[in-house]
Amino acid sequence: MADRAPRILAFSGSTRRESLHRPLLRLAVRAAEAEGVPCTVVDLRDPPLPIYDGDLEREQGLPEAAVRLRELMAAHRGLLLASPEYNGHPTPLLVNALDWMSRAPGARPDLSPFAGVVGALVAASPGPFGGIRGLAVVRGLLANLGVTVLARQAAVGSAPDRLAPDGTLRDEGARRAVEAVGRDLARHVLALER
Repeated sequence: MADRAPRILAFSGSTRRESLHRPLLRLAVRAAEAEGVPCTVVDLRDPPLPIYDGDLEREQGLPEAAVRLRELMAAHRGLLLASPEYNGHPTPLLVNALDWMSRAPGARPDLSPFAGVVGALVAASPGPFGGIRGLAVVRGLLANLGVTVLARQAAVGSAPDRLAPDGTLRDEGARRAVEAVGRDLARHVLALER
């Protein structure tokens, strides 16, 4: 893991242009970069991943997008996820990306890209809980992959009311909480280099 750079890979579990999670991710990324840790932000629609299918994997190998995500994860020390919640669970898009990232050429499991990675989570929701139930599921999933997930997380409830039209958070407490997640992750990533 010595070849991993002190950088953070960041992506959202939503591809909606007007997603509540894009502004949160940008805010946390800016806070991490202010601490001196560069971030690589990935859009999961570019290129899109097929739904994980073992037969497809065996017949065609890993999709190019999966190979790219695996390579990116292997080159980064941190993972920042903005995770929407659908019925108390993370989005199929997010789970699918992580499933493909856990596969290696030859149709076999390989969690090595996640080894030594520190993760952090943010979420938003129109509801009052801010996606907190889904974050618990994502936390368990990442732990199963070998990611050390930081205790600090941010869940912004009633997000449409707290977000300004330009995507900034009007709510000072929510903004500080999201920024704290980015800063905390950056500091942990830097600590791994010492």
